[in-house]
Amino acid sequence: MSDPAHTTAARPTQHAADIIIDYEQDDYRKQSQEFFQNLPHYIQEYFISLFPIATWIHRYNLQWLIRDLIAGATVGVVIVPQSMGYAKIAQLPAQYGLYTAFVGLCVYCLFATSKDISIGPTAVMSLLVGQTVTRITAEYDTISGPQIAVALSLLTGAIAMFIGLVRLGILVDFIPGPAIAGFMTGSAITISIGQWPKLFGIKGINTQDSSYLIFGNFFKNLPNTKLDVAFGLSGLIWLYGVRYGCTWLGKRYPKYATHFFFLSIMRNGVLVIFGTLIAFLINIGKSTSPISILKTVPAGFQAMSVPHVSTDLISAVASSLPSGVIILILEHVAIAKSFGRINDYSIDPNQEIIAIGFTNIWAAFFGAYPSTGSFSRTAIKARSGVKTPIAGIFSALVVILALYALTPAFYFIPDATLAAVVIHAVSDLVSGPAYVKRLAKVSLWELFVFVAGVIITFFTTVEYGIYASVGLSIVILLFRIARPRFWSLGRIPLSSTTSAPLSDSKESQSEQQYLYVPQSHPTLGKLVEDLPAGILMCRIDESFTYPNSGFISDRIIAYCKERTRRHQQFISKGDRAWNDDANPIRDAERASLPRLHALVIDFASVNRLDSSGLQAIVDAQTALNRYAGQHVEFHFSNILHPAIRRSLIVSGFADQPRSGFEHENDDNQMTEILPIVPVSKDGPLQRQATTATGTQDIEQVIETHDAYDKKLDFGNSSDEDSVNTAHSIPLPRDRYPFFHWSADEAVRTASQTLIYRPTGDSEPQAPSAGIEEAHH
Repeated sequence: MSDPAHTTAARPTQHAADIIIDYEQDDYRKQSQEFFQNLPHYIQEYFISLFPIATWIHRYNLQWLIRDLIAGATVGVVIVPQSMGYAKIAQLPAQYGLYTAFVGLCVYCLFATSKDISIGPTAVMSLLVGQTVTRITAEYDTISGPQIAVALSLLTGAIAMFIGLVRLGILVDFIPGPAIAGFMTGSAITISIGQWPKLFGIKGINTQDSSYLIFGNFFKNLPNTKLDVAFGLSGLIWLYGVRYGCTWLGKRYPKYATHFFFLSIMRNGVLVIFGTLIAFLINIGKSTSPISILKTVPAGFQAMSVPHVSTDLISAVASSLPSGVIILILEHVAIAKSFGRINDYSIDPNQEIIAIGFTNIWAAFFGAYPSTGSFSRTAIKARSGVKTPIAGIFSALVVILALYALTPAFYFIPDATLAAVVIHAVSDLVSGPAYVKRLAKVSLWELFVFVAGVIITFFTTVEYGIYASVGLSIVILLFRIARPRFWSLGRIPLSSTTSAPLSDSKESQSEQQYLYVPQSHPTLGKLVEDLPAGILMCRIDESFTYPNSGFISDRIIAYCKERTRRHQQFISKGDRAWNDDANPIRDAERASLPRLHALVIDFASVNRLDSSGLQAIVDAQTALNRYAGQHVEFHFSNILHPAIRRSLIVSGFADQPRSGFEHENDDNQMTEILPIVPVSKDGPLQRQATTATGTQDIEQVIETHDAYDKKLDFGNSSDEDSVNTAHSIPLPRDRYPFFHWSADEAVRTASQTLIYRPTGDSEPQAPSAGIEEAHH
């Protein structure tokens, strides 16, 4: 990045000096030397940033410990039943959910930049793993579900960690919120429908089919409902009743809001305990359980081993890796950012991706399947008053307790109760009507992305839902870049302001200023008036790069041709180009239009200009020069980045011909190239008055320019005015006459050379009229 060098050029008057803008050229050699000199420091900072715990662990205290203990234990009570339910969705035994929960909770604190996030099995990732397990086990008899789960955890973790280490977290920003909400909502609906058969105790339905098939088969087999429905429906009634009841009571009695919150959090654990107790009682003395129960859950970490990932296994899971990585990163980073904003701290997306990558690599050694951040558990953790990521260790201790001490009690947990816990948990992932209405009001395209994600996930799989919503979002983004908005601008006179005196006398003169708006503006469009004849202005609302350069160039040319006339009104049939559809009638109608003199392009929204965009501007100017039969000045206003200005200088837009015009001789050759305006350290020189047809009244032009220059000097010798403008500056002017810091300045500058343009095909315009327009 180059540093702007501001040069103040003093003028032999008593008025404040103009500020002339120029920029130093980038010294790449110096920048390279500085980079290599600081490289050891950069490497040191990079490695320190990999372990954020080192920046805050020395401040850890007893009060933080107590709050982390409460929050961790609270999340632990919730995660145990959820993990076993999610493992069922992943088509794995219940203990694999506990393995996944333990590793995520235990390891994440070393790399975390978010205090609130809770790592573990999630509904959407479990659904993806379950669909992958079902697909691969149907094709390969030698590959088991746990092997697939471990391979997914290891490979997705490795890919995510690589993305974080090379700082490619910016890729997350290319996937918008509606795409995430779409496949999350579709996944939540899919998971809920997939739990209906377990909720009602209906056997024989493949819950890994597409949701619409499960939906139809469920109602087809509804008469086969078993006793499980009593556990399932009563569990849902309990979960939602306690949730909404505690919320209402917390608002009704704010003094006890904290007590009601913790009572609400305990609803999952209470449901599982009572459901298990009742199931145990009804199974006393029976050899076969009348309801579907969890049965044996092995104690401890039975699946710990070094992951064995063969080439056949890698090729089998390869198609699920992209969607798995997307879910890992998106779900985690989106939740971390959300709670960071809520609780007033910032996260490092790259570091969070590293954390989730390392967590899943390490989890593969425990037999776990991929884990990421959970929205519901993170919300509980934040509400519980968590202070640091160490709270995850206390949640992990609860999981350890469940694995080693409570597994005998898990035998009689009803599957219908776990299904109720899962359905209740995933309901928070569904975007409600308020979100859909807001999308419809903001952008129909984003609504389309959201709906497409939901529908495709519902009718196919979560993988296709992710690919479709993300793909559509990228296509829409590329379309917006390739087809940016192009505005033709007009101006509206503003209330006059009093400018500085033109001489030592106290007389002041009103200077008209304008507001430049699109001519199609819904409110101000009827007030817009045209710019001076032969001068046009447009605005481009996007970076000028290779995807849109041709489109913008065509729009510029079409816009200028629509509002100006050709320099040759009548062309013989033999000389007419093959693609020229001109006809005498239309040419006669356009005869009253002016010839194009100058085009002002507002670059306020252009933050990048590449070689293709630059060439497109050159091509547009060449085409318009040929159309107008004279050199068309291109002026640029509001150039915000030095690199864009430098690119325009390289292409010759800083020193275009100004004081006269080129004309064609009888052989249709452009001749008599006229001098350009020289560059001055004092800013643009605008006093050259020699034209192709002779010399105008130079003194008159100089006098007009002196008056105009004095009007630009807003500082003056008046004591009262000097107090009012103590912190003000005159309008900055660029070193080159075609770059401007305001649209008014660009139009006035273009108007100053309009006096030398011919009014017809051969006669020049009267000097007085042009001077009046320039002065105006």
